[in-house]
Amino acid sequence: LLGSAFAEEGELTDNQRISSKSLGYALQYRVYRPAGTSADDKLPTLYVTDGQGYLAQGGFKAVLDTAISNGEIEPVLVVFLDSRNPDKLEEDRRHSQFMCNSRFAEFFARELIPAISRQQPVGLSRDDRVILGLSFGGLNSACFGLMLSDGFSGIAMQSPASGDHLEVVRELYEESEPLPLKIFLSVGSRNDNTGAVKRFKKTLERKGYDLTYIKVTGEHNWENWSPLLDDVLITFFAKPEAK
Repeated sequence: LLGSAFAEEGELTDNQRISSKSLGYALQYRVYRPAGTSADDKLPTLYVTDGQGYLAQGGFKAVLDTAISNGEIEPVLVVFLDSRNPDKLEEDRRHSQFMCNSRFAEFFARELIPAISRQQPVGLSRDDRVILGLSFGGLNSACFGLMLSDGFSGIAMQSPASGDHLEVVRELYEESEPLPLKIFLSVGSRNDNTGAVKRFKKTLERKGYDLTYIKVTGEHNWENWSPLLDDVLITFFAKPEAK
């Protein structure tokens, strides 16, 4: 993505707290709103697991500001969900939340999405929502494709892990009827669960999914993931003239 010295900056909120009955504990998230957003907008929404990492290590806000300012994508609202305990940040809950956890899916469906829909100028259709994650968060996106296809039309997976977990999910996709999903899938070329991801890719292709697949030279780290954020955004939110 070409940078722009004149990218118009969107607003990134401070941490917002939400107490989940489904999970039995509180979580926090931050919301990115594009510059020039009005209360009457019906923006598409990208939900990001491991949101704290995507902001701190992935530089996602700058990518958003540039892509929107350059007219490459439609303005999009982004919810960066923190996987950590907000009262004890050294406690990361991702290993329990991201394993096709039905309570985590219920939290999204019954609590987080309704809260964002009340508070923010977003579209209310499944066609307006995409879920993104990396590593175990990528696995979570795959799980949400099966568990919450009525809530999300797009799932984005960067280096979904681990091989054993992904194989179980791959088999579920193999056994199920194709769902109305648009899918982004990426993986590195070494030390990145490459074989399991390749098998998952072949299953998705065989089932006829609308799939964007990118394999990069890299490992299981931000040097792999960060450069692909513009590809994720363009896959789901490109302006018609930019496609």
